[in-house]
Amino acid sequence: MWRRSDYVDEQRVLVHTSPQPIRWGDMDMLGHVNNAVYFRYMEQARIEWIYALAEGRGYDDGQRPVIVNASCTFRESLIYPGEVEVRMYLGDPGRSSIGSFYELWLGGRCCADGAARIVWTDSTTGRAVPLPGAVRALVSPTG
Repeated sequence: MWRRSDYVDEQRVLVHTSPQPIRWGDMDMLGHVNNAVYFRYMEQARIEWIYALAEGRGYDDGQRPVIVNASCTFRESLIYPGEVEVRMYLGDPGRSSIGSFYELWLGGRCCADGAARIVWTDSTTGRAVPLPGAVRALVSPTG
């Protein structure tokens, strides 16, 4: 059984909540939302958060976030119709990366937990660069 303490990042800060409709096309032939779609729900929440952080500018500053790994624990099936609430948290920051964590809620139940490591990179070289100050400030009391 998955436990929150299974992750190294114990300190988490809620940074974004994203309500998303479950679409009929999200389901597979087994009658529930396909496992790959859970990652899309998490991705959508992450993109919304990144664009809000960048004040809608996107990646025009020569740096961009990339995902180096992602995981999901499927607790309960999501089924159409409905609206899944994706809660995005950030963990302890590293020099150039930060852990992001997700909870997918439907009808008052947590149906899945996920995680993705976000690394900021130079758009030209692809090499890691220090985390933006705005990201670090969200999780570090001293910024």
